[in-house]
Amino acid sequence: MTRSELVSIIRRKRSLLCIGLDTEEHLVPEHFRSESHPVRAYNEAIVEVTHDLAVAYKLNLAFYEALGDQGWLDLEATIAYIRSKGDCFIIADAKRGDIGNTARKYAEAFFDRLGVDAVTLSPYMGRDSIVPFLKRPGKWAIVLGATSNPGAEDFQFLPVGNGKQLFEQVIEVAARWGTPEEMMFVLGATRAEVLAGARAQAPDHFFLVPGVGAQGGDLTAVLDAGMIADGGLLINSSRGVLFAGAGEEAIPMARRAAQQLQRAMEERMLAKGLL
Repeated sequence: MTRSELVSIIRRKRSLLCIGLDTEEHLVPEHFRSESHPVRAYNEAIVEVTHDLAVAYKLNLAFYEALGDQGWLDLEATIAYIRSKGDCFIIADAKRGDIGNTARKYAEAFFDRLGVDAVTLSPYMGRDSIVPFLKRPGKWAIVLGATSNPGAEDFQFLPVGNGKQLFEQVIEVAARWGTPEEMMFVLGATRAEVLAGARAQAPDHFFLVPGVGAQGGDLTAVLDAGMIADGGLLINSSRGVLFAGAGEEAIPMARRAAQQLQRAMEERMLAKGLL
C-alpha cells in the first residue's frame, strides 16, 4: 500500500486507528474456543466489526509462532480475511533485525509469502538489517525508535555524546536510509514529549504508536504531538479493543472500544484541519 493510498483510507475512515491482533486462545471467549480454529475465528469476528473504523491491523508474530504450524495457518488466514475487506493496512509486528542476507529472506517471507504491507524492525545491527526491506513499492519498514516498555530505559535513552539520546540518533540516521514513502518509526504513546521530539527530527515520516489504552498512553497528547498534514500516525490499541469485553459481550464491546477511539481521533483531526 502506497502512502497516498494509506492517506486516502485515513481520510475516508476519519481514523488513525490500528488494532493489534495479539490473540491468546485462553483469553478468547468460551464460545469461540469450541471452534476448530479459535484464534482465527475470534480474529475474523473482531475484524468484521471493526474494519470500517480501523485503518490498520497489527499482528504480533509471537502470538502465532508460539502455536507452531497451526499458528502460522491462523496468521495466514487472518491476513487473507483482512485483505478480503479491501482497505486495511496490514503490519507484521515481527521486530526482526539481522545481517543482510538473513534480512533479505525475512523480507521475502513477510512481503512475498505473507503479503503484508509493513514489518517492524530492530535497527541494532545497522543499515544492512533494514535496507533489504526498502525499495519495494507499496511496502514499508517500520523501525523501532522509542518504545513504551519499562526496559526502554536500558538503552534507548542513553546519551550518545553529541547531545542526543540513542533513540534520537537511530531516527536521524535511519531516516537517511528510507524515504517517508517507505519507512515509519515506532514511538511509544506513553511519552508524548518524546513523540514531539521525534516529530521534529522526522517531520514527514509516519509513526506507529503503540501504548494507547491498556498501557496508559494519552490519546489526545499523542495526536497533538505527532499529527501532521496527512495524519502521519497509526495509533495502535491491542488489548484495549481485542479484550474490551468478555463472553457474549466481547465482540460488541470490541466495536464500542474501537468506535470511542475513532471518534476521538476524528474530533482531533477535525479540530486540527486534517479533514
